[in-house]
Amino acid sequence: MYKKATFILAGALMLTAIIVIVSRPSLLGMGAETASREGAQAENSLVRAHSPVLGSEEAPVTVVEFFDPACEACRAFYPLTKRILEAYPEKVRLVVRYTPFHGDVSETAIRVLEVARRQDAFQPVLEALLARQSQWAAHGSVDEEAIMEIASEAGLNRATAEEQLNSPEVQAVFDQDKADVEANQISKTPTFFVNGELLDPFGMQELVDAVNREVAEVSGEGDAS
Repeated sequence: MYKKATFILAGALMLTAIIVIVSRPSLLGMGAETASREGAQAENSLVRAHSPVLGSEEAPVTVVEFFDPACEACRAFYPLTKRILEAYPEKVRLVVRYTPFHGDVSETAIRVLEVARRQDAFQPVLEALLARQSQWAAHGSVDEEAIMEIASEAGLNRATAEEQLNSPEVQAVFDQDKADVEANQISKTPTFFVNGELLDPFGMQELVDAVNREVAEVSGEGDAS
């Protein structure tokens, strides 16, 4: 009798479990869905695993810049983004997305920057290329020799770089960023997103204000200076 009762109770519990799962099918894939969401947050069309990051990797505020190294406006904005990172060293990070809007000259500079990233020399090479942009990007003309020379003076290993410029790995990054430019309907550089929100209206003060608001929110403050 006892064994029979135990068998009936076990059967009832199993039936109850089946009913709960059938009535709430989301429970079946809840773990997989959670993992999928976390993966999507880690990498999406705004931020890729290969994207260069300036500032703290763990910063809660992410500024994404669709950036063309041959773009004069991008050069003009760089001192501002650098000051923002210096003001919030633990709170803000800048993610750079390659955006080749100026043709061959942009593509060459982007390839050099990507190789520099792989050599842990991205920021010094970036700053050198921006500081001397008129030497290699004047009137949209390509001066690949000048680009490589400037980058080498900033710390790029030129011999290694020349071997990697047209490698499948660099090409894959270039192609992915071009696809993400199209997916996000980017039509001008620089274009900024602050914690996933497009900066609109666009402007230097608008960028500062948007970052300040996000920093204030993640800090639990009324205002951020």
